Amino acid sequence: MEVRSDREELRAVVVTVSDRSAAGQREDLSGPEAARLLEDAGISVIRVDVVPDEQEPVEDLLRTYVRDDISLVVTTGGTGFAPRDVTPEATLGVIERRADGLAEAMRSASLAKTRFAMLSRAVCGIARRTLIVNLPGSPKGVRECLEVILPVLLHGLRLLREERDDQH
Repeated sequence: MEVRSDREELRAVVVTVSDRSAAGQREDLSGPEAARLLEDAGISVIRVDVVPDEQEPVEDLLRTYVRDDISLVVTTGGTGFAPRDVTPEATLGVIERRADGLAEAMRSASLAKTRFAMLSRAVCGIARRTLIVNLPGSPKGVRECLEVILPVLLHGLRLLREERDDQH
């Protein structure tokens, strides 16, 4: 029986949803920041993608990572009130179960720092054995939100990943 470390088992992908970054008009700073924080927490980030604010392509990409059995998909950007902010809708189109506690904890902690946190529409949820977490599109917002959930994220991911072993 092969024994794998958590770092090998817990693979993550970061997806930045931004028209300007996807077009090369603005450097993506939030995606690399999320990747760095996840790596520091012991989660292996295998890919960082940048895509435009378009619901169907974002949904398709999320579904691909669920099919690939990625443990964690973290999105940055596209969670506000702007007309092209569609990350929550794309996420809701993919997840099977919501993980509202994570989104509530991030919003609550952010609200203590800025009243604009009320405008976040970020959602979190589970599709098969993949957890999808929406984060804000700024490096500061990424840091503040991951700081809140990382202490429980590893435990939650381990619980989620154990399901398949029990079912087979």
